[in-house]
Formats: sequence, C-alpha cells, structure tokens
Amino acid sequence: MTDTPPQTPSIEKAHEQGFSVDIKHSSEQDFEDDNDLTYVVGIASNKNGKYRKKMEDIHTFVENFNNKLDWGYFAIFDGHAGIEASKWCGKNLHDIIEHKINDDNNKDIRLIFNESFEQADKEINNNLNGHSGCTAAVCILRWEQKDSKDQPDNDMIDHRRMLYTANVGDSRIVLMRDNTALRLTYDHKASDPMECKRVESIGGLVIKNRVNGMLAVTRSIGDKFFDTLVVSNPFTTKIELTSKDEFMIIACDGLWDVMEDQEACDFIIQNDLASDPQTASELLIEHALKLGSADNITVMVISFKTYDA
Repeated sequence: MTDTPPQTPSIEKAHEQGFSVDIKHSSEQDFEDDNDLTYVVGIASNKNGKYRKKMEDIHTFVENFNNKLDWGYFAIFDGHAGIEASKWCGKNLHDIIEHKINDDNNKDIRLIFNESFEQADKEINNNLNGHSGCTAAVCILRWEQKDSKDQPDNDMIDHRRMLYTANVGDSRIVLMRDNTALRLTYDHKASDPMECKRVESIGGLVIKNRVNGMLAVTRSIGDKFFDTLVVSNPFTTKIELTSKDEFMIIACDGLWDVMEDQEACDFIIQNDLASDPQTASELLIEHALKLGSADNITVMVISFKTYDA
C-alpha cells in the first residue's frame, strides 16, 4: 500500500467524513501508471444536508486489488443507526476478502463474498458498541484465463475480464451493456414479497414495509438488534465483460430512490460522460438532488476502456 499524499485526508479521517480515500496496492510489478488500467473510476458523495444531519455512507476503491495488475475492488456501504458498521466495512472488508482469495485461489469468488460478509457481520456485532448496520454493494474486477476453471492470469494472455458482485440491502450495481442497463444486485427490502416471506417464516413481523416496524432492509451487515431476522447472506453475480460493456454505476438508495436503472445510465450517455466517470458521478448526484432525494447520496461510476479480447 502506497503512502497517502500529505494533501489527502487520512483513511481514518476520510471515513469519518463519509468517504474513503483510494487505496493503491503495489507489487514487484511496480504499478506506476494509471494508463495500465483498463478502467477509470469516479466517486462523489453528498450528505444532503437539507434532509440529513449526518453522513453515513462509506466507499472504498482498491486499485490493483490483491497486488494484481488491473484488478479492482469497488464498494459502497450505506449505514443506518450510526456510521460504525459502514465505517468498519470500508476499512476492513476488502482485507477479509483478499485474505480468503489468497487462502484458496480455486474457490469461487461468490462463495468468498458470502463467507466474508458473514465474518464481517459477526465481527461487527461482537466487537462494536451500539447496533448500527449497513448495506453493501461490492465488486471485484479481475482477469482470468479462459477455460481454466477461473484461475487468475497475471500475464493477461488468452484472458477474459471477469466482474463479480455481491450486495445486501438496497444499494445497487448497474452495468450498461449495449445501451441496456443490467442490474447486478437484488434489493433486499421488507416490501419485497420473497424477503417478506423469509422474515415472517422465522418469526419476524413486517409492518408498513419494515422489519418489526423499524428497518426497511431485510439484509445487511451488522444490525445485531435484529438477530436472525436481518441476515448478511449476499446476492451474488458473475459476469464476463465484453466490448459492449461501457460502464457500471454503484450507488446507495439516495440515487435509486429517484432514478431508475436505465434512466441513470441514459443520463450518462446523453451527457456524453461515459468516458468521464468523475463528472458523471457528480452530475448524477446533482440531478438526484433536483429530483428530491431525501437521503445521503454516494455514486461511483467505473468506465471500462475498450480492449482486444
């Protein structure tokens, strides 16, 4: 991990402000030039002070994740009942995932997501004061050899670019593929019939689309007050990226409460921002505020560079 430049807030301070600094990994390959990357990241956050007194969103971006060239880790955590859970995940979840990958390179990343979310949930509930929780939308972008049981390929020869995602709660990941928005996550809300049935089947109540009349999401990391009713098992996906994939949006419900998936993707295209993810993130937030979003908003846009597969 490289040293943080003096003008950049420390990781601890950044998390307190509701955002995370970029974490850049180095290795024997000596990654120095962002031009080596096949993706560009833009991140923006807004407390939305008109409606919210505190910022409880956290985001984390790890360039060259797991010390592998052009891998990436991207995550947004939307906290509730305090920032403790989202802050903890922003600082620690990527390390848990990385250690599990290195412990067993043959294990499916989706299984690693499930184990990592469960471990994070237990550590937060056992070690943190209070009863905060958070949603999570997490992506890992990495290169793999074709037809080799998903083995990582550092040489990028005969390769494919794979995207793995996991989420709990209502933060979303949306991929823009061939001008069509593809949602790679599942909204775990008490208003969802399947989630409502699950909660009620183990003795919980859903009152006015809230678990026991209190919590709108049915899956999260933390929330020890809800014990077994609100679980940390994520929805996961695996998808091979192609030249038809332009960008993806990761955002908390502060955006999705006022914009549909396709609407957000079209907004980026119509404003000619597919290759300018930083401006895209900022303008999406600005637009969401104009549409009346009443929550914290964090948006991460990852633009994919074209390449020969």
